[in-house]
Amino acid sequence: MKIVAHISRILFGITFIFSGFVKGIDPWGSAYKFTDYFNAMGLDWLLWAAFPLGVFLAFAEFAIGVAFLFNLWMKLFSWLGLLFMGFFLPLTLWVAIKNPVTDCGCFGDALVISNWATFNKNLVFTLFALIVLFNRKKLKWKQGEKPGIILGFIVTVAYFIMVIHSYNHLPIFDFRPYKIGVNIPEAMQIPEDAPGDVYENIFYYKNKNTGKTEKFTEENYPWQDTVNWVYEDMESKLIQEGYQPPIHDFTITTEEGDDVIDFFMYDENYVFILVAYDLEKSNRKSQDKINRLATWASGKEISFICLTSSLQEEINVFIEETGAPYEFFSCDEVTLKTIIRSNPGLLVLEEGTILGKWHFNDIPTVEEFLDEFKD
Repeated sequence: MKIVAHISRILFGITFIFSGFVKGIDPWGSAYKFTDYFNAMGLDWLLWAAFPLGVFLAFAEFAIGVAFLFNLWMKLFSWLGLLFMGFFLPLTLWVAIKNPVTDCGCFGDALVISNWATFNKNLVFTLFALIVLFNRKKLKWKQGEKPGIILGFIVTVAYFIMVIHSYNHLPIFDFRPYKIGVNIPEAMQIPEDAPGDVYENIFYYKNKNTGKTEKFTEENYPWQDTVNWVYEDMESKLIQEGYQPPIHDFTITTEEGDDVIDFFMYDENYVFILVAYDLEKSNRKSQDKINRLATWASGKEISFICLTSSLQEEINVFIEETGAPYEFFSCDEVTLKTIIRSNPGLLVLEEGTILGKWHFNDIPTVEEFLDEFKD
């Protein structure tokens, strides 16, 4: 049983470290997922806590994972691990049944699994936590805790360095579909042989003799028996989702409602796209650098545009206050938050391929851009 307990401890620790790490280096992604949960539960008054809770959850998972993996202070952390699973096991059961969000977010964007798979995973890890808890006194290392403390300290310090860097810049690993090197038009295509959505059709027919309405499937609905039955209604239920391209919700919409995405995705020259999902919340510390880069691009006949979900009135106020010398187009807020974890953030494309991405703390000067992307 001691071997089983050690295996459970190691698997639990590695999984929690991975989960805490991928969420920790993408703190805004964790905040957006908490926002989704709060909206689904009708807890709008808690939206202010989405970011701190996202950061806390990621660190809590990572700390528990480190303690399990390096066998540290198991008298305390075995209970914390079980309490953690005791909270999330019923929560993920509710998510699996009600399906308020399509992705639980337990592994950030690094690994997306279904809600039922998440619940089943939590069942297994609750078992691991119980095994470790009941065998915690047998898990002590003969050489003592000192080696584990040293390794755990090194790993935790490295974690904090990467989290802080990712917060002030961009996530050090980009698991989203808009990573550098991706060609957006190609990522939006659906292969010809890709499976489509599968629906189950339910038909409702009224019996002319009894006056009762009955339910039928596609195999037995009485569409030819017009003497005894009359059609009333039909409903379709999605039973299996088909192929969905990595990028499926990206548009560049004018004020008039026209989607002009092709104009920019197939431009053989560079295309700068400034992403500011909310102009009122947009950080303006780099606005002068952005304006200078946009002015230079315009002089070189290089497209420089801004995508936002803000209303036209807010756009007009922003232009008046900042002197922004570039065009604004509309895009869905969720899409913009997925493209880049910065408000604002900057992308540069060439023929639809993402060549570079910058946090507002790292907006390049013209000289820096030319040094990095000179022909």
